[in-house]
Amino acid sequence: MIHFPREALAHELVAALRGQAVFGDAHNGLFLAAPRRTGKSTFLQADLKPALEAVGVVVAYVDLWADQRRDAIARTLAPRLGVVSRAAKASGLDSVTIAGALKIDINKIGKIDGVTLPDALRALHQAAKAPVALIVDEAQHALTSEAGEATMSALKSARDQLNRPGEVNLMLVMSGSDRDKLLLLVNTNGAPFYGSQISRMPPLGLDFMDHVSRLVTAQRPDLGPVNSGLLLQAFEHFGHRPQFFMEALGQALSPLSGLKGVRFEQAVLKAARQRQQDDEAQMESEYL
Repeated sequence: MIHFPREALAHELVAALRGQAVFGDAHNGLFLAAPRRTGKSTFLQADLKPALEAVGVVVAYVDLWADQRRDAIARTLAPRLGVVSRAAKASGLDSVTIAGALKIDINKIGKIDGVTLPDALRALHQAAKAPVALIVDEAQHALTSEAGEATMSALKSARDQLNRPGEVNLMLVMSGSDRDKLLLLVNTNGAPFYGSQISRMPPLGLDFMDHVSRLVTAQRPDLGPVNSGLLLQAFEHFGHRPQFFMEALGQALSPLSGLKGVRFEQAVLKAARQRQQDDEAQMESEYL
């Protein structure tokens, strides 16, 4: 699977998270919604995370789709706090004091009954002497349990404790493939991030098709010039899902495809339309 870097978008979001955008509320929490399999998680890990690290931010990423344990976020932070723990143990200490105020029992770091989440994030910030970003992918899964809801409230508390006007020490990025469920984090008086807005992550488009076209031309010069417009139509029929599109493209370009007198772009578009029909038929069947 190829990766199409979206550096410009990543840099814009980094600036917004750091409070450098004139207008916007991302420094209080960035909430991104996008359908599944459209490249959201890839962007968060391969583009946004490195862009944050490039400006000195310590980044922790957790995917609540893959890990739905109630202490998943704490477990993600544990390796980072392990640096603090190992340094203390090497000095023969049972606890460590951060910034002269926060005392942490190093034997409880990462445990369910250990330090609170705000304290852990504060310790990580003080130990790293740098801002901290926590990226929670598929954050809507936190709302499936009381423990998950409590975790979200704890993150809001940590944000309020660590951030102040003109200084962003904790950046929160929450993504979700279910926009309606993600809204539960922001749209009621009792929601932990009440007042924040859900942003739709821009789907891949013509720039991605141009990138794919260049790759095809590099490997198969005999197929140039590539019709990016037809490929974009196919991509849209696939619901802007790179995996399905690339599978169809690979089949069309295969020497076993058996295509004769038909351009590969037309074959990919035909496969996309068939996939759309099959999906619609399945939805109709399930509804009936």
